[in-house]
Amino acid sequence: MFKNKKYVAIGATAGCALLAAIAVSARKMENDVTKSPSSLSEKAAPAKDAQNSVTLTEVQSKQISIVTAQPGSFTPQSDAVGYIDFNQDRTVPVFAPYQGRVRQVFAKAGDDVKKGQALFSIDSPDLLQAESNLVSTSGLLALNSRVLERAKKMLEVQVSAQKDVEQAMSDQQTADGNYRAARDAVRIFGKSDTQIDQIVASRKIDGELIVTSPLQGRVTARNASAGLLLQPGTAPAPFTVADLSTMWMVANVSEYDLPQLKVGQQAEVTVMAYPGQTFKGDITNIAVAVDPNTHRAAVRSEIKDAQHQLHPQMLATYAIHTGSAQQSMALPANSVVREGDGSMTVLVTKDGRTFSRRLVKLGLQQHGAVQITDGLAASEKVAGDGALFISNMLALQAR
Repeated sequence: MFKNKKYVAIGATAGCALLAAIAVSARKMENDVTKSPSSLSEKAAPAKDAQNSVTLTEVQSKQISIVTAQPGSFTPQSDAVGYIDFNQDRTVPVFAPYQGRVRQVFAKAGDDVKKGQALFSIDSPDLLQAESNLVSTSGLLALNSRVLERAKKMLEVQVSAQKDVEQAMSDQQTADGNYRAARDAVRIFGKSDTQIDQIVASRKIDGELIVTSPLQGRVTARNASAGLLLQPGTAPAPFTVADLSTMWMVANVSEYDLPQLKVGQQAEVTVMAYPGQTFKGDITNIAVAVDPNTHRAAVRSEIKDAQHQLHPQMLATYAIHTGSAQQSMALPANSVVREGDGSMTVLVTKDGRTFSRRLVKLGLQQHGAVQITDGLAASEKVAGDGALFISNMLALQAR
């Protein structure tokens, strides 16, 4: 019996020891849990810093350009895309005024012509009839003038009566009126007074009608050829002449930008054919209707092009200043990186080796520079060329 009591005492002692060990272990775990938040935060901070900064090697840093934030001027403007066209106010289709067959062609497409320069000629039956009438009326006028003079002389010697003189005078005046009307009819065909006098003097008629250019410019289209029968006003026109000293830029502008635009505002136009060159112009017309499909309206600008560099249907972009200039921090466009979540960042550095990512807010982008409205101070240095490379390094580092 004593032996059994001994075993019971030993078992109780072992049980107490086990309970004590469990209690100590529980307190230790509780202490660990209590201390764990501060420990995690201490470890989390370096990890966060590692995601937002990176240090380059000396070789890598040589591939990165460093730029300094400087104040810049940015002007609010409306941008749009359009195309170049002829100045239709200075473009004239040249038609033959009368029916006829083309006899000669004096110019070709691309020729520069002066006002009044011959473009082509036609054999015109109408001109032939007008010149024939001119010759006949001039002869009739000469005849009636001689009859009147003879009647006056006969009246002086009392060989004829007064009524014969009066009749001769009436006939002469009628013939003179017909002659003047015949001259005017020939003049309508473009004949000068000198040419009309030559027709009367030589009494030779020629139905060749010369069609001249109504303005100084360039032949932009030629559809006439020898032997072609022409009808007045029938398209296409035999010739088209355009004054190329000014051109049109027709842009399709969003309806949201229309309230900011006014006729007379200055526009700056650029084309891909001449990078870095800007053409100046003024808005001359704003469409009164908006396209219901695109919700855009045509805005026309007149551009000076004395060197004839612009050609119709060239793609062009234009910018119209719609406000006063604003002063803000400016960076080259390649210094700003768009992150995967859509945010805009720059890579700031002090020593050119260690770069930190910083969020910034952007404004306008003009002439290759970006307006920084928030997040960057003057004289701070950021990565220029190679900023995207550093951003990719940070992204890989965060994985």
